[in-house]
Amino acid sequence: MSGYLDNTGREDVLSGGARMIGVDTPKGPYRVWVKRTGNNPGLRVLLLHGGPGATHEYLEACDSYLPGAGIEYYYYDQLGSGRSDQPDEPSLWDLDRFVDEVEQVRRALGLDRGNFVLFGHSWGGLLAMEYALRHQEHLRGLVISSMMSSVPAYNAYAEQVLMPEMDQAKLAGIKSFEAKGETENPRYMELLNEQHYVHHVLRMPVEDWPDPVVRAFARINPAIYVSMQGPSELGISAEASLAHWDRTEELASIDVPALVIGARHDTMDPGHMEMMAGRLPQGRYLYCPDGSHMAMYDDQAVYFAGLIDFLHGLEGS
Repeated sequence: MSGYLDNTGREDVLSGGARMIGVDTPKGPYRVWVKRTGNNPGLRVLLLHGGPGATHEYLEACDSYLPGAGIEYYYYDQLGSGRSDQPDEPSLWDLDRFVDEVEQVRRALGLDRGNFVLFGHSWGGLLAMEYALRHQEHLRGLVISSMMSSVPAYNAYAEQVLMPEMDQAKLAGIKSFEAKGETENPRYMELLNEQHYVHHVLRMPVEDWPDPVVRAFARINPAIYVSMQGPSELGISAEASLAHWDRTEELASIDVPALVIGARHDTMDPGHMEMMAGRLPQGRYLYCPDGSHMAMYDDQAVYFAGLIDFLHGLEGS
């Protein structure tokens, strides 16, 4: 089924509950892809994917759990990602602009304080925190999954805890490839898979990774990723725009029901995540003892049981 423009000329309605939503940017109008699943006017979850510059696809694990729990949720490819417009405009890869984009998407979807839950994983969790600091009056609830509230603390955890556990010669090889800008080298990916990915990103052999994860990783937009995160997979680079981001001291001002999800083997410090839940006035913590950064796959039952319990608690409040 082909799409059609609505009477504003800004939106393309597609098949299967998907639509293209118009967003205004400093570089002009663009469109972002959003897809609704489920029907529950009292509980609507907008999913913010990671990256920056990945896609919604790896979050398709939700399809096995949330529909049966009666939860309405929205997949969403941020501008520059996946099925959304991908302008060649480096100035758009900016945190403030992404926050404004989320607010425009919220308005277009008709989400409000009575039903709007914002879920963010990894970079999406950073974006969700930033959105909540500016627009919490619109939120029914907030979920922060696998994202610390401080990039310097995240980098310190990688340097002080994760890297010492690696084979040091192979770690040196990873860092050498990154320093030379040779991150497309197949050997670099081999080393990353062996030393990092299967331990801290998704704890299963790479050849067994679920198709939604493979698709999302294959479609990361490097222009966004490198600009905001940097070329390294082991932390956020000093020259990246997010290098100094830290909102730990502001967490106490986010006074909405909030769930923070941490995992034992994550790239993010689970102790820091628990601390975040304690600082949020209405925060609670979900710990995934067998999970990594993709705990929605490698500790799936614990992850979704806790998430659904939190969401149903919002519905009943």
